[in-house]
Amino acid sequence: MHAVRSARTRRISTATALAVLFGSVALTAGTAGTAAADSAEVLPVSAVGDIVVDGAHQRVYVSDPLVGKIVVTDYAGKVEGTLTGLPGVSGLTLSSDSGQVYAAVTDKNRIVSVETTTYTQTASYDLTGAKGPATLETVDGTVWFGYEGGIGSLDTSGTEPVVKLAQGPGVDWEGAPLLGADPKAPGVLVAGEKAGTWADVAVYDVSGAEPALRTTKTLTGNFEDLDLTPDGEQVLTTWDDGHGYAFPAYSTKDLTRETRYPTAPYPNAVAIAPDGTIAGGSMSAYDPDVHIYQPGVKVPVREYDFPNTGDTSGADKLVPAALAWAPDASRVFAVSVNSHGTFTLRSMGEPGKSLPALTLDAPEKAPRAKPLTVTGKLTDTVPLPAGTPMSITRTDAESPSGTALPDVRTAADGSFAFTDSPPAGGKVTYKASYAGDVTHAAASASDETEVTRSKTTLTLDKNGKVYGYGADVSFTAHLGTTYKNRTVEIWADPYGADKPNKLVKKGAVNSRGDLRATVDMRRDTKVTAVFSGDARSASATATSTAYARVKISTAVSKHYRTGTIGSTKYHYFHKNTGPAFTTTMTYHKDRKQRFTIEVYGTDRKWHAVGSKYFKLAPDGTSPVRLDAPGESGLRARVRSSYVNGSSGDDVNATTHGGWKYLIFTR
Repeated sequence: MHAVRSARTRRISTATALAVLFGSVALTAGTAGTAAADSAEVLPVSAVGDIVVDGAHQRVYVSDPLVGKIVVTDYAGKVEGTLTGLPGVSGLTLSSDSGQVYAAVTDKNRIVSVETTTYTQTASYDLTGAKGPATLETVDGTVWFGYEGGIGSLDTSGTEPVVKLAQGPGVDWEGAPLLGADPKAPGVLVAGEKAGTWADVAVYDVSGAEPALRTTKTLTGNFEDLDLTPDGEQVLTTWDDGHGYAFPAYSTKDLTRETRYPTAPYPNAVAIAPDGTIAGGSMSAYDPDVHIYQPGVKVPVREYDFPNTGDTSGADKLVPAALAWAPDASRVFAVSVNSHGTFTLRSMGEPGKSLPALTLDAPEKAPRAKPLTVTGKLTDTVPLPAGTPMSITRTDAESPSGTALPDVRTAADGSFAFTDSPPAGGKVTYKASYAGDVTHAAASASDETEVTRSKTTLTLDKNGKVYGYGADVSFTAHLGTTYKNRTVEIWADPYGADKPNKLVKKGAVNSRGDLRATVDMRRDTKVTAVFSGDARSASATATSTAYARVKISTAVSKHYRTGTIGSTKYHYFHKNTGPAFTTTMTYHKDRKQRFTIEVYGTDRKWHAVGSKYFKLAPDGTSPVRLDAPGESGLRARVRSSYVNGSSGDDVNATTHGGWKYLIFTR
């Protein structure tokens, strides 16, 4: 029998391994609040002219002026329709009843309308005299458009469409001015020059038969985008009169700057939600790309940083003016582009809510049924009041679905603490949850503590025993006192990488605490008993290694008779005949038998002549032929053996076959 084993490749069961690895580990996890599911889908476009959101049908329209098409997607970015044959299509606007989307077909000097349930073109309006219409806004049912050198309007409310040009008095527009409006601000239209170091901005009252200039002003610096607040009191742009990167807000009464919302380089988009929440975009490769502000608050309540889907060091960038709100302010949409020119529609949920940071800290270890203290903290860029409620749950072996503990409330600095006496041992998880409110997203955090359990006694017999090949051996596991669980598993792991560790038996121990399992001993086998533990009793394992011999038999041939000398059987050979032997042994890949020869001396003792290893055939046989000694009166004996480690493997115990005795005569 071999006392030392080579490195094993087998392992105990997965369940046991996990219990050993993680049984005493305490993990800490804290999360910021998570908003409604965000999404990102590649857009099949080569450029982006404009983006508009139809909240009634939950659709997003994106124009592609390079290819001349409009792509329609759902809120998750799945393409629902495509309209082609629209060369240079740029500006988009939604009708007041959400029934039509209007698009400026720049290269054809036309505006087309698209039905929002079928995504089919319903009309095409000729804008003769208006070169290169590019921007659109809807005010009180009338479509306003910016074209090269002016502003026009399209009224489709009558039996015949009415197109009017030169509707932007008071400013000498050069290109197609940007337009801004809001459904909640009737009669107000703002316009601004996009290019140049000096930017003209105008505010119009369009509630009458003809537009009336309310105010105009030339601002320092150009801008990429502008929008009107829902109350009609301010217009925001993406530049700051040379005072740094920001989204300045100007009064629509006289265009004096009333405030500014600082941002990262380089601001290029602004969109205002129906509730007044501001989304500002910046073309920032190394900073956040979308910034959400509450009206009048200069610190962003939320920021989004695009990932890098290209092959440059900087991340994807926001496309200029490619920001739009869902009409219910539940999400904001943005289009980004990477270094490969791939455009992605990004949908960001609950943008108006800040993301609180919540942490929780429980002791790494604690005694069962004794008080322990768990601390935590809830913080946010948007301050939370003292007394903010936190719900607490405890999950353990006896309450896998969780048990609600009394709520706690935060202190002025957001900290909180609670005391608990865990009734169950093992891994205990505490979770704190903040439900969120209209301006804060929900947040949760958890932490684990290892609660002590009573030591469990588990034994397994038969360790070190050696058995004949194929013996059915009964192993008995004995489990000591436990709290509730009385189930034990018995696993058998035969030596050799080709044999898996297998569950032999699983069941409750008997009244004496015993569980028996029978193992077919064809190889040396490591047997493991596993108790998984319970709420008050620790897990335990016990191992026992038993050994199995191989089968060996040796057949003798070429002899002319057999007889006995004393009580020993001899095979008789003529002195000029070479004996032949066929050994049969339990087969294993690359296994060899050791063949040993001894001779009987004049001192009446057996003396070793030598031994040699011979490989087994796949059927387990190994023939050996000896030369004739040519001498009579000679006595010899031979034996075949399996030697652990030397016979080509180590999966069985060393086993010796019986001696075969020979005598040579004339």
